Amino acid sequence: MKTLVGFITAILLSFSLVGAAMATPVDTYEFKSVDNQKRALELAHSLRCPQCQNQNLIDSNSPVAQDLRLEVYQMVDAGKGDEEIIEFMTSRYGEFVLYKPRMEAKTYILWLGPIVLLLVGLVIGFIFVRQQRISNAVEQEISAEEQAELDRLLKRDDK
Repeated sequence: MKTLVGFITAILLSFSLVGAAMATPVDTYEFKSVDNQKRALELAHSLRCPQCQNQNLIDSNSPVAQDLRLEVYQMVDAGKGDEEIIEFMTSRYGEFVLYKPRMEAKTYILWLGPIVLLLVGLVIGFIFVRQQRISNAVEQEISAEEQAELDRLLKRDDK
């Protein structure tokens, strides 16, 4: 009986620890207006967490993301514009912090690379298919000796 009670206690304790580990902190920041709150959330969604690298500032639970969320919230409430906030973040963390990089000379390969690769693939595919059709269309002529050998083999198979 004691082992059963101990087992149940251990299970309940482990479930309570798992629940605590999965709990995420909630940012509670009072905005001056609802519009500021919406702007801050949109900006935080469009900025990447420098630590997590695959999550935006809203989805990330890292301490860096929490600090950056607070920074964005405070800058929005201070009346700074979206471009000014984005410029501040990119000057501090680089272009990496943007989910949608700007169209600049240094990012042309990023924006145009997939299109160029697709076009190159289509051209190579077109050339390959065309060569296959040409090679299949050309009838191969055989010599009289080869034709006689073929007839002899076909007659042998008929028996």
